[in-house]
Amino acid sequence: MNAADRYERAARRAQAYGRVPALSVALHRADREPWIFTVGDSGNPDHPLGPDTRFRIGSVTKTFTAVLVMQARDAGLLDLDRPVSDYLDLPAHGDATIRSLLSHTSGYQREPDGDVWATLLAPDAAGLLAQLDRAERVLPAGRRYHYSNLALAVLGQLVARLRGTTWEQLVADRILDPLALTATTVPAPPQAAVGYLVDAYSDAARPEPRIEMGGANPAAQLWSTAHDMATWAAFLVSPETIDPDGEVLDAATVDEMRWPLTPRDGDTWTSGYGLGLMLAPYGRRALHVGPHGAMPGFLAGVHGRRGDGAPDGLGVAVLGSSGTATEINDLVHELLKLAVELDPPAIAPWSPGRPAPHAYRSILGPWWGEGELYHFAWHGGVLQARLADLPADEPPAVFRPLPSRPDVFRTVSGRETGELLRLTRDDTGHVTAMHWATYRFTRIQEGFDGGPASDGSGE
Repeated sequence: MNAADRYERAARRAQAYGRVPALSVALHRADREPWIFTVGDSGNPDHPLGPDTRFRIGSVTKTFTAVLVMQARDAGLLDLDRPVSDYLDLPAHGDATIRSLLSHTSGYQREPDGDVWATLLAPDAAGLLAQLDRAERVLPAGRRYHYSNLALAVLGQLVARLRGTTWEQLVADRILDPLALTATTVPAPPQAAVGYLVDAYSDAARPEPRIEMGGANPAAQLWSTAHDMATWAAFLVSPETIDPDGEVLDAATVDEMRWPLTPRDGDTWTSGYGLGLMLAPYGRRALHVGPHGAMPGFLAGVHGRRGDGAPDGLGVAVLGSSGTATEINDLVHELLKLAVELDPPAIAPWSPGRPAPHAYRSILGPWWGEGELYHFAWHGGVLQARLADLPADEPPAVFRPLPSRPDVFRTVSGRETGELLRLTRDDTGHVTAMHWATYRFTRIQEGFDGGPASDGSGE
């Protein structure tokens, strides 16, 4: 059974065991053609289930809003650590920072005022902001994770005000069009599947009502296909494969969004949030990035995978027309795992490269710092350092020289990212000592007083 057959079997099992009326699945990776599979009935007689069937993606919408916020930050329009009231006139809770709103640590209550999920009536954009004084701050700012649709809705209205347009137009102009996500829309399209509540104790499935999110559109409104969403998941883990020119967002900014800021559960640490992105560790070195989404009658799982042998641009989307089937979200992670195990990427052959520049050759080899042994090497045109006992799959520290100070390097990734490495040379130009993050590195093991680990006396 090949990889595609295994994917299909897993999808069919999730649809059958989860009793999902319609299931659409897609797997994207940079080195293969996309894999797309559908099973079930759309419930829309004019548009039978197929790859172009559209599903509500619920909270996956928040990742689009988060990208719009980071675009505005990169353009100098806002500061993540400034209070939201610096940019919006709010009747309450304006002291929350934009960073806390993105990471679900602002303490904002979960939903806008008005029992939205009971009345199925959402405020418009102006009403959502004007009624913020009716919402609670259920936790002190920064205390802990607390999921909030309201927080992301406020951020969506914030970026719209900064750009002088609507959130709906902004997401189309600045994300959907540049990435050619042509099947992703704000309103329900003609190809929309019907969302169902599947009865727990019979085979009955009742259509759920459609709710329009209004001012909370930035939190949960979008419709899409599995193919579009697998592409989006790939962007969140490998933006350079989807957006090589950085038209939507610089790869370094997407990497910033993926940095974990808070765990969802303080006891288990099985998942957490970065800047608008859900993060789930898998094994030692794999990270699943992206959210789950839910709306009445629909569930969506959209995640990409980084590390642990994952190919570039690996993203999976599972969209279903049931609001109760947890198998939908489980299938996303199963397919990401299967893609790595059953169809690993090709291994590029090693070939010789240029030697280290002459001025840096005396750096290479073993150095001792803080009583531990490091190996400094020149690979891929950059200086690197690894602890001698570091597991092979752990990335090294990578350094780049400062343009105006060639004997001072900045750590650009890995251990001590951001810190400086300074070289000390003798009269011949040979590097005799280094200071990394102010710690002294020498060719022999020394104590902090500069004395050797052994004075040769054997005592």
